Amino acid sequence: MGMVKKFEFAHVAEGIARQAGALLRGFYEKGVTAEYKGDVDLVTEADRASEALIVGKLKAAFPEHGIYGEEGTRDQLNSEYRWYVDPLDGTTNFTHGFPAFCVLMGLERRRPGLAADADGEMVSGVTYDPLRDEMFSAERGKGAWLNQRRLSVSKTATLQESLTSTGFPSHKRHASPNIHFYQEITLRSHGVRRSGSAGLDMAYVAAGRLDGFWEFNLNPWDTSVGYLLVEEAGGTVTHFDGGKFTLDSREVLATNGKIKKELVHIFTEMFAGREMGPIPRRRSLRRGVKRRSKSTE
Repeated sequence: MGMVKKFEFAHVAEGIARQAGALLRGFYEKGVTAEYKGDVDLVTEADRASEALIVGKLKAAFPEHGIYGEEGTRDQLNSEYRWYVDPLDGTTNFTHGFPAFCVLMGLERRRPGLAADADGEMVSGVTYDPLRDEMFSAERGKGAWLNQRRLSVSKTATLQESLTSTGFPSHKRHASPNIHFYQEITLRSHGVRRSGSAGLDMAYVAAGRLDGFWEFNLNPWDTSVGYLLVEEAGGTVTHFDGGKFTLDSREVLATNGKIKKELVHIFTEMFAGREMGPIPRRRSLRRGVKRRSKSTE
């Protein structure tokens, strides 16, 4: 089932994201050589070049649309349609030559008369991983897709069986409360990953590779595409208390829907300062050392 005929905006965004991804791949290949390893200037250059390419192509394709970019672009923000652009999500990974980063482009429709601080509706978006050539695409009511395959969230029913993901801020990491949540959820699940790219994490929830993802202090360009991808794949995106997600919420909880209640309960109890219950023991852990040695993360 082809996507080009189905999509109004995403097929154009896909083409632009592929071009930005090719540009990033060139910088990345240069950066992983010893000469450039850890060169922050190279990453800044890649980030800005990618945003400049995306903004130029979006303006050409959709001259009436606004653009809100991570690298500073603020263009026609009063337009009915507004693109949120992260030209390189996963910059720390990129700096170190760690292969987990992506291009994010999410389209919000803001109907006339909408208050300036109110969210419109996310209607389209793409997440592109240039190293794996994986294009995650979605449009409202038309499903979430990975290349030509329609996506659906996982069927994992309990947190104990779940693989989840989270992230930590690049700066002031010591001030983030997330390490406490990380510890509790690590102990109560099959594992917690930390990829360094919120964009990929949310796409992976949509694809069923992860059962849930949470993070503090993200921005609209981090979450706008993932929000739509997860919902279109049948999952949920909310605040930590299970309430309606907002683009400026600075907290995101994305799940397959089935483990949402357990995760919301953990957040509720921890924010209230209550002691958590006992750590569940998986059946496999009661079957002796030999079995346990095979169940490492």
